[in-house]
Order: sequence, then C-alpha cells, then structure tokens
Amino acid sequence: MDINSMVEEITKKVMQNMNIKEDDSAFNSEYGKYCDHTVLRAYTPKHIVKRFCDEAKKYGAASVCVNPVHVAYVSEQLKDTDIKTCTVIGFPLGANKTKVKALETSEAVADGADEVDMVLNVGALRDDNLNLVLEDIKGVVDAARGRAKVKVIIETCYLNTEQKVKACLLSELAGADYVKTSTGFGTGGATVEDISIMKKTVGNTMKIKASTGINTREDAIKFVNAGAVRLGTSRTVHIVEGHTGARCASMDNQPPKLNEE
Repeated sequence: MDINSMVEEITKKVMQNMNIKEDDSAFNSEYGKYCDHTVLRAYTPKHIVKRFCDEAKKYGAASVCVNPVHVAYVSEQLKDTDIKTCTVIGFPLGANKTKVKALETSEAVADGADEVDMVLNVGALRDDNLNLVLEDIKGVVDAARGRAKVKVIIETCYLNTEQKVKACLLSELAGADYVKTSTGFGTGGATVEDISIMKKTVGNTMKIKASTGINTREDAIKFVNAGAVRLGTSRTVHIVEGHTGARCASMDNQPPKLNEE
C-alpha cells in the first residue's frame, strides 16, 4: 500500500470517530514544567533572551524556545539545569526546501539545541502532496540524529480537520516526537478542538504541544486537560503565578520605536 492510500485509509477511520471527550483528569500544580518559554520576534535583542532564560530558571520552564541565531547563547545560559534549549526550523512559513531545513537543524543541534520545532510544508499538505510532506519531516528527523527531539508545527489555522489528521499521521510516520499546533505568525492559534483532534489521531504514540494564545493559568489547564503536554507561550510567569492582570517581564518584548538605534 502506498503512502497516499495508507494515510487516506487511516484518516477516514479517525474522521468517523471525532466526537472526543475532554480529559477531566486533575492538572498538575507544577505549571512551569509544561511551558516552552518562547521568544521568537525578529526584533528580540540578547538582553530579552537573557531575561527569558532567567525566568525559565526561576519558574521551572520545560525549555526556552528561540530563533536559531540565539541557540548557542541560550544553551550556555541553561547549562547545569534541566531546562531544554529549543529552536525553530523553517520558521515561520515552512516553505524552505528540505535540505535547507536539514542543514538548519544540523547547525542548531551543533549549537546545543535539545529540541527543534519545524514547520511542515503547509502548501504541499494542502495540495495533498503527502510524499513531499513526509520526506520534508524525515529530513529534519534524520538531521537531528537522535540528539534533539523534533516537534512538527502543522499550522492548524490553515488546515481543515482532514488535513490536520493527515499532518499528524505523516509526522508520526516520519519519526517525529511531537505534533504542535501553531507558529504564532499565522491567522490563529491553538484551540481545544485542535488538541482533541491531534490526540485522537496520535493517541500515545506522539506528544502534543499547544502553541499561541496561551496566556493564563486557565488556558494552560484547558489545553493540558485536552491532551497537550507542552505549551508554547511567552506568558510562563503569568501561568505559574496565576496572575491574569499584572504585567510580567516577558511581556516587555515590544517592537522598538523607529527612532531607536
């Protein structure tokens, strides 16, 4: 059976049973361990990256997620801790060639990345070019060579339910470790419905990361109860402290004024 037939067959079975109940298990009070403390804006200077590393250590984040240019610095900042250095690949469009994503992954791992969040080729998925999508993900998985976990960002805001199921199945077939909802640069972020679809598709064979729009402790509980084990957020301080109105340091990464040097 070729890849298209296999994915189509499994997709149909998943689609037929999409009435998913939310997991009502108790949420762990150690909120920080779910958070990939994330700072990915193009204008981010190094002192903000340092601040995120310090916050991650103070609040027990799972990782600090940065653009590839900051990986070596973050890895040094987080040495002698259990906090992972995470970066993004093919970000934020996913439209790079596979060999470019693979090279980017190799460079990131060499710089100290423990985890890489790659954007799949969304256009190819929408074209139903499943082989291209599969090989694209495998290129990154192979480049990580077991030295870094691979999370596949499927950018749910651009996909219908069937396409989301296919994206998860292809990520699993390619040997990735996680599926992830969003880049934060698309037209929408994580939803409970999307996490439920992803959980129904991959079960316990992969982990799930919800990303974008996770700003409060209530948001965190909602997504973890739906099946996410990681949360991509710049609001780790808010989530850990349970504050819904107070500002935290990580909110201060605002665009520079045009007259700033």
